[in-house]
Amino acid sequence: MVTCPACAAHVGPNDLICFTCGANLPMSDVADDEPLPVTVAQKAISADRARTISSAVLRISFPAGDVEVPAGTSVLLGRDPAESLVAAAFEGCENVSRRHATVTVDDHGHATIRDEHSTNGTFVNGDRLLPGIEVRLVDGDTVRLAADVTGRVAIPHAEPDPAALA
Repeated sequence: MVTCPACAAHVGPNDLICFTCGANLPMSDVADDEPLPVTVAQKAISADRARTISSAVLRISFPAGDVEVPAGTSVLLGRDPAESLVAAAFEGCENVSRRHATVTVDDHGHATIRDEHSTNGTFVNGDRLLPGIEVRLVDGDTVRLAADVTGRVAIPHAEPDPAALA
């Protein structure tokens, strides 16, 4: 059985993301016979992490469909199905690069986008991003990949946890 390196949950050998914590799983050509044991300290760290991860999910609504990015994860936007879990949303969009941009939402729900040296550029609210530089995304922003693939950013505002306020 394979375990998630972030939360130690059991995952399938071919899974790309952990369905417990949302972490991207490393791709491995060689399957390990036995997973490494999880220490008590790792379990404690995983439990603390699980409590601090925001429940926010960024959604970018593109004409071909929505791309959702849970807190604590990142998603590559592009046409290459071997690299991007959401490649189907850009199928037929020849102006979108195979590895166009990466959207990341940190554990606290803060979102960024980074152009991955795309051919035709990534734009936020009409401004072209410099390749390799992360730019903050907020609710209501417009993201454009190349000349004609535009999406609207939505980040729901989670209610504060009353236990955290005490």
